[in-house]
Amino acid sequence: MKIYHTLEDFSRLRYGVVTSGTFDGVHLGHQKILQRLREVAEKNQGETVVITFWPHPRLILKPEEPFMKLLNTFEEKAELLRQQGINHLIRIPFTKEFSQLSSQQFITEILVDIIGTKKLVIGYDHRFGKNREGSFEQLKINAASYGFEVEEIPKQEVDHVGISSTRIRKALAEGDIETANHFLARPYSLSGRVIKGDKLGRVLGFPTANIDLDSHDKLVPAEGIYVVQVIYEKKVFGGMLYIGNRPTVDGSRKIH
Repeated sequence: MKIYHTLEDFSRLRYGVVTSGTFDGVHLGHQKILQRLREVAEKNQGETVVITFWPHPRLILKPEEPFMKLLNTFEEKAELLRQQGINHLIRIPFTKEFSQLSSQQFITEILVDIIGTKKLVIGYDHRFGKNREGSFEQLKINAASYGFEVEEIPKQEVDHVGISSTRIRKALAEGDIETANHFLARPYSLSGRVIKGDKLGRVLGFPTANIDLDSHDKLVPAEGIYVVQVIYEKKVFGGMLYIGNRPTVDGSRKIH
């Protein structure tokens, strides 16, 4: 998979099969869209393209709201998309200036002129362009004049519950790891480096490792003790993870 950090680096395709969105979590609903991308591309000897935005648009458009933690770092998202068999990943820097781009400009300047879109696949209730003015209905009406087809994937449901990144974040925040993992179709993961601690665990006969997360923008599940798999130097170990504060050790209310 090729990753592009600017649109200027992208070479127009003969037959681009495209989708766009934040894809935070790359969950089951996202995977349905990506599967359809691959099917259309294979049928038409085309290439799949995912357009994503970084940072998350909500962080730019609604800075007054509480900071929203994310399910993936960009690097994690890219790896998950690579595993889904995507050919091209375009990372568009989301700025206030970019947010003023109209839906018409997004279609003609990016989808048509730069990428060479022949089929656009979007998820349920997908909106785009300034003030989220663009919609599936608008795309469908004008698709012929744009020179590409558009297809909407219906709202995905698992056990009659709609999948969304928001719902997964809520499940993790409540410590409902089972639901989050079900919607993600994989175990939720955290990554980081081991940092020096107080070495109290080894005194008790249970050495511990304190982890400094690779990204402090990533959502940490609710406080508690979790059964985990630890991957270190490509080896997998069983383990226990504690998320919480240490009031009995140093009076700290900081999450560890």
